[in-house]
Amino acid sequence: MTSFDTTGTSKPGVIFVPQGESSTQRQLSSLEAKGGRVHRFDSRDLMTEQAVYRSFAEALRFSGYFGGNWDALVDCLDDLCGAVTGGVGIAGVIHDADRLLQAPHFPLFVSVLCQGADRANSAVDLDGFPLDRPAIAQHFVFEFRNFDRETVAARIEQPDLTVVTGETFVAAELSWEQWH
Repeated sequence: MTSFDTTGTSKPGVIFVPQGESSTQRQLSSLEAKGGRVHRFDSRDLMTEQAVYRSFAEALRFSGYFGGNWDALVDCLDDLCGAVTGGVGIAGVIHDADRLLQAPHFPLFVSVLCQGADRANSAVDLDGFPLDRPAIAQHFVFEFRNFDRETVAARIEQPDLTVVTGETFVAAELSWEQWH
């Protein structure tokens, strides 16, 4: 993989880039021009698991059934619609992600975002059966002030993810063998 696209339903679901990386900024603007939504998160508001649940529920207007746990977060990311996505899709941008890199929940957080994005970006369920909704573009972008590809890739490396690095990014998606 030499590039990525945050405007459509293609993989990867989670991208790590230097703050202000020009290609990413153009793609986010393009998503908004198509009617999609860009939701911005400050990493200071994501430093604990409970803070992640609270911030995502508020910003993405989760339904009242949100259970405040990782599985419920995946389910709610899969169920996003309407005003939250513009009917097109979303990108969640996490600013100053450097702060999160050593947080105990960071690898799990990335995996959960990959799960949510994988489900939202697909028109079929994990068993291959058609869903009753179209695929919706969903991607998450972690922006770093001090971006070190090797450090990021090493921190998110886990059996359920496929991690790739490009010249200006690291990307993560669900491992096909583990999830499909």
